Amino acid sequence: MHDPKKPPASRFLALAAQLGLGSFLLALFLFLLLFQQDYRWSVIWDYRWFFLQGWEMTVIISSISLVSSVLIGMLCALCYRAPNVLLHCLAKAYVEIIRGTPLLVQILFFYYVVANAVGIDNRYMAGVAILSIFSGAYIAEIIRSGIEGIAKTQLQSALAIGLTTFQTYRFIIFPQAFRQILPPLAGQFASIIKDSSLLSIIGINELTNNAQQINSATYSTLESYLPLALGYLVLTLPISIASKRLEKRFLYET
Repeated sequence: MHDPKKPPASRFLALAAQLGLGSFLLALFLFLLLFQQDYRWSVIWDYRWFFLQGWEMTVIISSISLVSSVLIGMLCALCYRAPNVLLHCLAKAYVEIIRGTPLLVQILFFYYVVANAVGIDNRYMAGVAILSIFSGAYIAEIIRSGIEGIAKTQLQSALAIGLTTFQTYRFIIFPQAFRQILPPLAGQFASIIKDSSLLSIIGINELTNNAQQINSATYSTLESYLPLALGYLVLTLPISIASKRLEKRFLYET
């Protein structure tokens, strides 16, 4: 029996031909770019451990910032929906201020003004805090929109059967909202990793800063920044793949 969802053979062959042609052209371009020019890959190889140290620091900073920003985002989203007017206004002001200003400006302001005023001398601690505060505002909006996307009738039904507020969020709201917020949340996690590159402005020796130092020492721009791009790609691709799998796992009928 013919499956109407299956694409016709001609369409499949055309798609395969396009993918094959695109892959060939990309491979040819990379070959001409990387191997037919006078690039000094052997010089960059001498700095491989410096790249690795920067990559490890990026992983550490991004991982800590990811966890702390999720906690900040969840707390802010709950405050946003709280009946207390003061909590609601504080959460709204935090989200609007953080989302309305560039991350680079926030890094400079929080590090050279706020951190200096409160006596935080550790630039790594300050960098993690800045990145967490910045990303937490976006995650708060993602979580809030996911919660508000749940029908009010389900909240009323939960209250009708005697569930507490905590039980309602634990068993009714969060399981359904989780799948809705997965795609934007995965995008935000990837942004945390990429945004960590801006911390090089305050002298944190993460991947971008180390690549810039290698470029300054060797005058090899492509050789320095190509591993930089690949390093971030290695970190962001697994997030996208894991997000797709979790979307299928938490597929609920509504």
